[in-house]
Amino acid sequence: MKTLALILTLMFVTSAPSSVYDFKLKTIDGKDFSLKKYKGKKVLIVNTASKCGFTVQYTDLQKLAEQYKDKLVVVGFPANNFGGQEPGTEQDIKTFCHDNFNVTFPMSGKVSVTGLDINPLFKFLTTADNPDFKGDIKWNFEKFLIDENGNLIHRYRSATKPLDPAITSAL
Repeated sequence: MKTLALILTLMFVTSAPSSVYDFKLKTIDGKDFSLKKYKGKKVLIVNTASKCGFTVQYTDLQKLAEQYKDKLVVVGFPANNFGGQEPGTEQDIKTFCHDNFNVTFPMSGKVSVTGLDINPLFKFLTTADNPDFKGDIKWNFEKFLIDENGNLIHRYRSATKPLDPAITSAL
């Protein structure tokens, strides 16, 4: 019995994610994707919402994606966890982002970034060792900067604007 428990423990430990590359995700169009395709570039993961006071950050996220396209990929993750501020379907979100902010950076399908149904990627990001802080996401437009090897290197709260030197100096 102890042997079986040890085997199960080892299976769990060896299968625990070690980077953001270990997660399977869906695009806003419902296609499978992995952040592994961005290996070699930094990735800025942002939980987004269409009806939030921070929604205007889409403008600067798009500028950031364009300005640093050779070394950074911005990926938006729409979430309806805070104040019901992302109530629409994936198609509604995609249309809103395109029509209002000309968003061309990758967007995932709608996810949950907190609570019992938290997406595994966000569970990993909010519990991983990082130089800033652990813990639940507090609001829309929190940002997680990932290095070229898939490791979390910095986390920024919602009020930090995408073109803030705190972010751009890390690129």
